[in-house]
Amino acid sequence: MSLFEIISLLLCLAAVFSYINYKYIKLPTTIGIMLLSLLFSLGLLLFGEFGFSLDEQATVLVKSIDFNEALLHGMLSFLLFAGALHVNLNDLREQKWVIGTLATVGVISSTFIIGTVMYYILGWLGIPVAYIYCLVFGALISPTDPIAVMGVLKLVGAPKTLETKIAGESLFNDGVGVVVFLVLLGIATGGDEMSALHVVELFAVEALGGVFFGLGLGYLGFFMLKGVDNYQVEALITLALVSGGYAFAESIHISAPIAIVVAGLFIGNQGRTLAMSDNTRERLDDFWELIDEILNAILFLLIGVELLILTFTNQFMLAGLLAIPVVLLARFICVGIPIKIMSKFRTFSPYATTILTWGGLRGGISVALALSIPDGPAREPLLVITYFIVVFSILVQGLTIKKVLAFSQK
Repeated sequence: MSLFEIISLLLCLAAVFSYINYKYIKLPTTIGIMLLSLLFSLGLLLFGEFGFSLDEQATVLVKSIDFNEALLHGMLSFLLFAGALHVNLNDLREQKWVIGTLATVGVISSTFIIGTVMYYILGWLGIPVAYIYCLVFGALISPTDPIAVMGVLKLVGAPKTLETKIAGESLFNDGVGVVVFLVLLGIATGGDEMSALHVVELFAVEALGGVFFGLGLGYLGFFMLKGVDNYQVEALITLALVSGGYAFAESIHISAPIAIVVAGLFIGNQGRTLAMSDNTRERLDDFWELIDEILNAILFLLIGVELLILTFTNQFMLAGLLAIPVVLLARFICVGIPIKIMSKFRTFSPYATTILTWGGLRGGISVALALSIPDGPAREPLLVITYFIVVFSILVQGLTIKKVLAFSQK
């Protein structure tokens, strides 16, 4: 199939599933679409058991879609910008130490906790995965997914300070997590030397380079937006800023996700206040909200149909089930300890650790990173385990976080 045909099919499926969800199931749109796409994939596999070839044709189609390329080098830039556009910079500054700690120390600590525990669990199950690849898995599953998190935050009505912590952390720990993942994957594949200096240098170039490039990108966008008062032109400027900025950041090997988040924060605060008329601000918000909704629908549809290309064995599925509490416990530890320490200097919402743990959703970024692991004995088990955690995170945590929040506020 051609690229246009694939996009057309995905849009049609997303529209049909969205309609069914709206009319009958009434879940949050993205979660409903993902649930229906999972059921659709299971239905195709069931048809295959009865001799129909629909599952084989669908599997060939899904394999032709490079999920890693589509998300990490395409959709992610627009989704991150749309999310960052509505985060208040003043609120973010007030929570900077909490967000910074969780997005750096929290992600790195979680990577080693999850990687170490999973190494022993996989060894106990007889699944041969080297320790370095277990750490690679820890890196790809530790960051919370900003796309999934921001989608759920729109619905739950969390207190503003808590919402800022969750949203801010997810926006930044994604970029940090990708850097940690690339460092560990480079070590695992033998492409990079395992030296502390090399790791620190790569991290500094990627992460800090992304911050400074994002500031420059944001200022350029602000300068251009300030010079016009036409929402069509300003929409084109922001589209160019996101797509061109992300591509250029990748080409010079700095963290493109961090760069786009910083640029989005700059435009969403300075640009919104000083460079846009009320009419432009409203139209631009509607424009980016629509992009966000459409791309989220396609992304969650893709997560569901990726089920068709996974290799499920009893060992892999058991490992996936055991990994769920491991990831949640690691998250609880890596959130709880910093909050306990910082609570001596600042006030936190009641049950903040519990809410941050349960609200730390994993999503498409983790699946995309798992799919980028090269072929070898580690790839299939880690991909299946990642899938189990992401599905649980979105369907169970995503649908119950509002109840957890309500309980904590009693």
